Amino acid sequence: MRRPAHVKGVLGLFGGTFDPVHVGHLRTAYELRVRFGFDRLHFIPAAEPPHRPKPMAPTELRLQMLEAALAGEKDTVLDRREIERPGTSWTIDTALSLRKEYPDHALCLLLGMDAFLGLPEWRDYDRLLDYVNIIVARRPGTNLPDAGRLGRLLAARRVEPSPERDWEKAGQIIVQDVTQLEVSATELRASIRAGVEPRYLVPDAVLQIIVKTRCYAD
Repeated sequence: MRRPAHVKGVLGLFGGTFDPVHVGHLRTAYELRVRFGFDRLHFIPAAEPPHRPKPMAPTELRLQMLEAALAGEKDTVLDRREIERPGTSWTIDTALSLRKEYPDHALCLLLGMDAFLGLPEWRDYDRLLDYVNIIVARRPGTNLPDAGRLGRLLAARRVEPSPERDWEKAGQIIVQDVTQLEVSATELRASIRAGVEPRYLVPDAVLQIIVKTRCYAD
């Protein structure tokens, strides 16, 4: 993808509860960062996620685990704006905040397929593309919706990335196949409560924090 003169840079935005952060998150983020050459990738942990239960680990511990996982990662930052903003962590509010901070950048919201399929349930989802692009991380072979609200949205906004195509600051949808690691934070927490360490499913530094604090134990 080319960067026209009106686009000063390209930022990736990866949100979630990260309860805990695991190799599925990290591998997807890495592949998309390499594929699209983001100037910087923002990991944005949610304080109060609107579409899932309250995180089990305390906020500061989730941040500690995420900091440990990202230590030494080039051009990758822990963005605390949702943690510091009171109330529900609505993505539209985060998009507005980032657009004000980076008015001349292409902003790329990274979504897994499950999150993308639930997009019509999000607050003001139809305004989101006014502020960001969306990159959908797809498991190879997964079918995309071709009807309904998402089907119409894809038909209108999807673009195929290529060296001849320009980035826009917002409004584009890109679907990119990634290595899909079947790792679930919910299942990780359940296995930890059952006494099984999540070795090789989370970074070693994150495993040490989980073992030391017993944050997911009964």
